[in-house]
Amino acid sequence: MNIDWSWIGDHTDDLTTLTLSHLQAALTAVLLGVLISLPLAVLAHRIRPLRGFLLGLSNVLFTIPSIAIFVLLLPVSGLTRTTTVIGLTVYTLVVLLRNTVEGLDSVPVKVKEAAKAMGTRPLRTLLTVELPLALPVIMAGVRIATVMSISLVSVATYIGDGGLGQLFTDGFQRNFPTPVIVGVVLTLLLAVAADALLVALQYVLTPWRRRRA
Repeated sequence: MNIDWSWIGDHTDDLTTLTLSHLQAALTAVLLGVLISLPLAVLAHRIRPLRGFLLGLSNVLFTIPSIAIFVLLLPVSGLTRTTTVIGLTVYTLVVLLRNTVEGLDSVPVKVKEAAKAMGTRPLRTLLTVELPLALPVIMAGVRIATVMSISLVSVATYIGDGGLGQLFTDGFQRNFPTPVIVGVVLTLLLAVAADALLVALQYVLTPWRRRRA
């Protein structure tokens, strides 16, 4: 399979635009997923009857094919970037919600009891004790959700969006493999780079783990 290198040189600006659009959609979905899953996970952790319901609901949503979610959203948000972001956010919730709950569950009871004995209010305990200790597990979920979102953005090509996924459609329609190969490579590079940055962010946010190591 030959690559037309001249095509890549002639379309550098288009490739940059598509790459940035692809990354924007994925990161927006992950950010919204974090903002939604965090309070839900705290509720699921504190109120046990809600745990099974919320986790079960997220699992049900995950079973819906991605194309079907985008199609179902079309009457609401139309052929817009909003449809792409909402669909991707739904998928991130499955990973983010479960990992955040498990992270909070992993905090030792003795640590929380010590904070309570010192007179620390529940909200402050959550922000200064529970969430920092749960951060490694939460960040693992964020990493998975980010890579997953970057890979799923291309599906939105079927509703006129899709970032780098447009290269796949263009290549298949013209029986021209270069755009397809370039789209795959750029998507992989985005996923690897985003994951590496999140690992670095976790390293910065958890200095106690470095000292212990």
